[in-house]
Amino acid sequence: MGSGKFCGGWLDGVGLRVVAERAGVDRKTARRYVLAAQEAGLERSDSVTALTDEIVGAVIAAVRPARPNGHGSAWEALLEREAQIKVWVAGDGRDHLALSIVKIEELLARSGCMVPYRTLHRFATERCGYRRRDVTVRVNAGEPGSELQLDFGQMGFITDADTGKRRRVHALIFTAAYSRHMFVWLSYSQTLAAVIAGYEAAWAFFNGYLRSSSPII
Repeated sequence: MGSGKFCGGWLDGVGLRVVAERAGVDRKTARRYVLAAQEAGLERSDSVTALTDEIVGAVIAAVRPARPNGHGSAWEALLEREAQIKVWVAGDGRDHLALSIVKIEELLARSGCMVPYRTLHRFATERCGYRRRDVTVRVNAGEPGSELQLDFGQMGFITDADTGKRRRVHALIFTAAYSRHMFVWLSYSQTLAAVIAGYEAAWAFFNGYLRSSSPII
């Protein structure tokens, strides 16, 4: 949240509670910004035009001290426990399962290490292999007209005009792998008869020129 929002609200004449509510923070945070602005030379009687870039910079420097390595004290505390966090993240594949970030946060708190969840999640992801995904290898889509991909999707519910009952609508989606040209066949079921009907309609729509079809996994 920008320091201008804190100080600007204060210059409007409202109290710290209102300033905090407008900025979406607690009252203590709002007070720290306002005090820093006063130390930088801003007075309550000033207009918003007095809120210069120099004052904003001074407020930020006072409230958010420089971080030489780009991280704060919470990150530094986690660095001291990095080896243990890696063990918790990986598990041993036998008796000890990999732990969630919520559980790791709880275990750290028990040992006296209180850190924000978001910081812990980012630390575990960047340094401890949490949910690290394998590299995705792109597959060549092939020649035009060579493949048609298909999948079922749910479209929600509609009310049947004849019975008045709500019915789930399914969509059988056909997508040409090369051009991404798409045809959608709606039905009330996923039966073999519904799939065949969808295939026949798609075959007519694409003029039957695609050589193969495959489900989307």
